[in-house]
Amino acid sequence: MTVALWILAFLLIVVGVVGTVLPALPGVVFVFAGVALAAWIDGFARIGAWTLGVLGVLTLIAWLVDFVSGYYGAKRAGASTQALVGAAIGTVAGVFTGLVGLIFMPLAGAAIGEFLAQRDALRAGKVGVATWIGMLVGTAAKVAIVFLMVGIFAAALLI
Repeated sequence: MTVALWILAFLLIVVGVVGTVLPALPGVVFVFAGVALAAWIDGFARIGAWTLGVLGVLTLIAWLVDFVSGYYGAKRAGASTQALVGAAIGTVAGVFTGLVGLIFMPLAGAAIGEFLAQRDALRAGKVGVATWIGMLVGTAAKVAIVFLMVGIFAAALLI
């Protein structure tokens, strides 16, 4: 049973790392769940409450960064509510259209939403690009935080 739980913990962490770049999966939460499961399996001997607390804070920071980055990029460009909705729809559609869609559908969604709201193609393009850059910066920060979490976990487990 213990081996199966360790495999589950490892799979949660791997799926979490992959989910960090796929918006359909709550990657950071999966990484934290895998680490928490591993800590529990080990009786919190190597991965203690302080380590889990730090990883929990990092999980919250990553979630906030993910939420705020795309929103801030869009709002900084003066995006309308329709642009934000379009970016969200584009993100969901991007999951089903492969890597290229995953990268560019949020941009297209934000631009289309802004165009529908303002009927200004130049402004729509600006809002789409700003939203896209915000999302990319957020994803990069989230990936960095996840790798930091995995590094802390590995250090706690091995040292």
